[in-house]
Amino acid sequence: MQKKPVQCQFVAALDSIVGKWKPSILYHLLQGKPLRFNELRRLLPDITQRMLTLHLRELEEEELVKRVIYPQIPPKVEYSITEYGKSLSPILEALHQWGAAHVERKQLKNENNEQIETD
Repeated sequence: MQKKPVQCQFVAALDSIVGKWKPSILYHLLQGKPLRFNELRRLLPDITQRMLTLHLRELEEEELVKRVIYPQIPPKVEYSITEYGKSLSPILEALHQWGAAHVERKQLKNENNEQIETD
């Protein structure tokens, strides 16, 4: 039995959560309450309907998000994070913290560069 290279494990993990919108969708669903499609659209105003649908389907396929359809008219559909999806919480929190520090670092660098140019 051959061992898979470590890189393949990273790729498998990243394929599940990487995309312009997937981390944001997961973040909002990790807040605890189920959200309807239009609620997610309001929370992510720049996302298109098609892209939100695509990402939700992919996250559902990865068993990170659960879709519940209520039998009523008009149909009511809610999305929530699964127990398996909740396991991403510390990873996404760490990414959020690193991203905030990275943005701050870039801003300081830009400010320093601007100050050097004006001196």
